[in-house]
Amino acid sequence: MKILSLDSSTESATCAVIDDNKLFGEITFNYKKQHSTVLMPMIDTLLKNLDMDIHSIDGFVVSKGPGSFTGLRIGAAVIKGLSQGTGKPFVGVSSLDALAYNLCYTSGIICPILDALRGNVYTALYNFTDNKLNMIGDHMLISIEDLIKTLNSYNEPVCFIGDAVPKFKDDLTSNIKQIRFSPANLNLARASSLGELGLKLLKSGIQDDLYSFAPFYLRKSQAEREYEKKLRSQVHE
Repeated sequence: MKILSLDSSTESATCAVIDDNKLFGEITFNYKKQHSTVLMPMIDTLLKNLDMDIHSIDGFVVSKGPGSFTGLRIGAAVIKGLSQGTGKPFVGVSSLDALAYNLCYTSGIICPILDALRGNVYTALYNFTDNKLNMIGDHMLISIEDLIKTLNSYNEPVCFIGDAVPKFKDDLTSNIKQIRFSPANLNLARASSLGELGLKLLKSGIQDDLYSFAPFYLRKSQAEREYEKKLRSQVHE
C-alpha cells in the first residue's frame, strides 16, 4: 500500500511517499513560508521526481494536531481534496505521536514538545516497549513549569524532541536530572514517521470521514478567544 503523508502542524512543512517496506522520497521545508503557497507545489515536485502521479497513491495521511491552527487547517484541506478527488482513503495522526516515533527504541520517557507560546507547550508522554510506541499520558497544553513537575514525579530518564526544545532547553536541563535531547535534525516533524503510523491504521481498516474530520487544537484559536472576550464585556456593560 503506497501512502502520501503530509504534516503542516508547525512552521515546517513536510511530505513523503512510503509503502510497507520503503521510503520513496521526502521533502521538508523549514523556512517561514506560508503553507498555502508551498504544500501543493511540494507534493507535485515529490511525485514528479518519483515518476508517480496522484493516482499511484493508495491512501493519504495528514497531521491532525495539535499545532498551528492555520497550518493544520490547510493541511487537512489539501488531504481532503486529494482524497475526494482520487476516491482513496485518508487518516489523521497526532503530530505528537509522529514526533515521538522519531525516537523509536529510546529508553525511558519520550517527551515531544511543540511551542504553544506564552511559556506553554503541546505535549504527551510516551515510552517504547515491546517494539511499540505507547502513550503513557494524554495530549496536553501545559506550562513548562508544570511539565517539569510532572516529569520529575516519574523519576525516569526523559528524552525531549520537538521545535520547543531550543526555547526551553536551559530550563529543562536545570530542573530535570535524567535528561537527554534528540539530535537537532529530528526536532522537526517527519512526514515519513507520520506516514508509517498512518499506514498501520489504514491497513487495519481505520480511516477518517471526509466530512466530519477536523484537526484538534487543545485550545481555542485567538479569534475565538477574542470573540468570547468581547461577548463577556458586552454582558457586563
